[in-house]
Amino acid sequence: MQEVHNGVGAGTLVGAQWVKATASDGRDDCVELAAVGESVAMRNSRHPGGPALIFTKSELAAFIDGASKGEFNVMIV
Repeated sequence: MQEVHNGVGAGTLVGAQWVKATASDGRDDCVELAAVGESVAMRNSRHPGGPALIFTKSELAAFIDGASKGEFNVMIV
């Protein structure tokens, strides 16, 4: 079984099918997500072979909930 941990090379995640938001700009300034077993991996689309952050589904759900409520908007203005 493949070892999956924070910082693992995103390009080494066997079978990962990366998904990018449609709001991504033409310079690939976005993050991409992939299901990896019971976890979700996140990578920087400008560095697809770079390190991946690995989250549980509940961690990512909490983040998405906060983002949908605008809780992080102060970081992008």
